[in-house]
Amino acid sequence: MRILIVEDETAAYENLKAIIAELDVTAEFVGHTESTVQTVRWMASNPYPDLIFMDIHLSDGSAFNIFSAIAIETPIIFTTAYDEYAIDAFKVNSIDYLLKPIAPEDVKRALEKFRRLSLQDMLPHYTGLPKLPESGRYPEKLLIPVNNELLPADVASVAYFYTTQGNTRVMLKDGKSYSYTRTLDSIGELLNPSLFFRANKQFIVAKSSVKNITIWFDNRLLITLDAEAPERIYVSKNKAALFKKWITAGEA
Repeated sequence: MRILIVEDETAAYENLKAIIAELDVTAEFVGHTESTVQTVRWMASNPYPDLIFMDIHLSDGSAFNIFSAIAIETPIIFTTAYDEYAIDAFKVNSIDYLLKPIAPEDVKRALEKFRRLSLQDMLPHYTGLPKLPESGRYPEKLLIPVNNELLPADVASVAYFYTTQGNTRVMLKDGKSYSYTRTLDSIGELLNPSLFFRANKQFIVAKSSVKNITIWFDNRLLITLDAEAPERIYVSKNKAALFKKWITAGEA
């Protein structure tokens, strides 16, 4: 079993690694990252591990920011110093969680649960992770991979997301466009639906960037944004009423 440990406290990392090694002599520790930036870089340049142990609070912020930069298709066991009431929000979406200080019996229970689950059983657990906003809120920042770095960008600075031929880009209001590693479906699950709208198969648009709406001849809506788009953005006749309701509604 290939394991990645995401933990920024050296003592906590060494303790967890020692416990796992004692419980499973076949465990192979393929990596150790201490921040969201390191984790995204590691995931982008290495084969996915079989299992990830991930602390929620890392040296550069919440671990949930990792999921805004890269889609992780690996089951995760969270570790946290929170009391149990604080982790109820994501308990059903993770394979398991470990409450610090971590005890060997807790790790044993989590590993046994992981081994019992088939791939089909695990799928809804880790595909649900990008939907988990910290403390019940939607993320305020995105981590955009740019060469060997990660660019933190305010969600409020995004004009739209666009996909074509399997490639996704994010356009910021300052006119800068970047390649983005997520699909529009997963991006839509991450964002506040009161602020972003899936206009069609190619665009997710920000409410704050909608500059003009034209009723087209076939009752479609033509949307003009305050940022240049690579092609015209239409909302279909079937979604036109929903879009009008969305554009006039207040923030959730």
